[in-house]
Amino acid sequence: MIFDFLYGLIGGYYEFLDVAFILCVSLIIAKVINIFLDRFVKGLAAKTKTTLDDKLVHAVHKPIVIGALLVGLYFSLHYLSIMSGYEVLINQSFTVIFILFVALVLMRIANAFIEWYSEEVSTKTKTKGAEQLVPIFRKIAYGIIGIITILWMLNQLGIEITTLVATLGIGGLAVALALQDTLKEFFAGMYIIADRPIKIGDYIELDSGVKGYVEDIGWRTTKIRMLGNNRIIIPNSKLSSSIITNYHAPTKEMSVVVPVGVAYQSDLDKVEKITIDVAKKVLKRVEGGVETFEPFIRYKEFGDSNINFSVILRVKKYVDKYKVTHEFIKALKKRYDKEGIEIAWPIRKIYMAKKKVD
Repeated sequence: MIFDFLYGLIGGYYEFLDVAFILCVSLIIAKVINIFLDRFVKGLAAKTKTTLDDKLVHAVHKPIVIGALLVGLYFSLHYLSIMSGYEVLINQSFTVIFILFVALVLMRIANAFIEWYSEEVSTKTKTKGAEQLVPIFRKIAYGIIGIITILWMLNQLGIEITTLVATLGIGGLAVALALQDTLKEFFAGMYIIADRPIKIGDYIELDSGVKGYVEDIGWRTTKIRMLGNNRIIIPNSKLSSSIITNYHAPTKEMSVVVPVGVAYQSDLDKVEKITIDVAKKVLKRVEGGVETFEPFIRYKEFGDSNINFSVILRVKKYVDKYKVTHEFIKALKKRYDKEGIEIAWPIRKIYMAKKKVD
């Protein structure tokens, strides 16, 4: 009697012991996965040059551990005799949980890619527009994943989704037509950021004649500040179709060509030597000049009153050319006067015929 009583008492709890064992095993597996990801996978990711793998590992780390626990819970519920008759409910519940779980993982992965791309663009191009577009990209990704998740969930629960999909398609088309201009500017902005023809701080010139510093690249417009401190706002669609001269690409340094002319009676070898000497001193003395650059001249034509040539200087950035050119012209004129080199001006000789009087 005593043995029968003990057997009935303990035997009634066998399945609970089995359930506890399953949960413990799933907990141990989750712990092992956690240690493996922490000590091995994260270490490997940290050794690579890119940060993308680090972000992906961080994105899937917790979901994988939680997933192992959910699998253990699923099998535990099926093992309990008191849950018999509720298999359909359990399966449907875990189907919903599984779909939501997959959606969460996809959102975290999408966010990792978006953050990585944003950091890459911001670091390499110093583009504020990329940072501004991150929330938009994130919302678009989350929205797409959310819609797919809802449709998948409804389909798994046996709800007809064909009509709903058709309605969403028509609604999406209507929204796209209504926002046609806005979307055009948005995609043009994405093209500018992705193709990187310009970045914040660049000094550019458009084929329309607009010149200035790029202040901001937004999702609809790009702002350019002119040297006069005026701001020009250009729609991205127009900017993306314009011919752009970027004075900061591939480097900020640029050559400056200064036209000069000397009188025909000048000693050209002497002119060349003096001009180069003045140019070197100006590049070293004036802020914005490239001190290590070797200036040179090139004679190019016999003009009406002068022998014309070009002096090639080098400045650190586009706006420096104004100051360097200014100082060079002053210094060159002063040196020419000292050396007796003449810069002639146009002369016209008029011959008047004498009229013979009868």
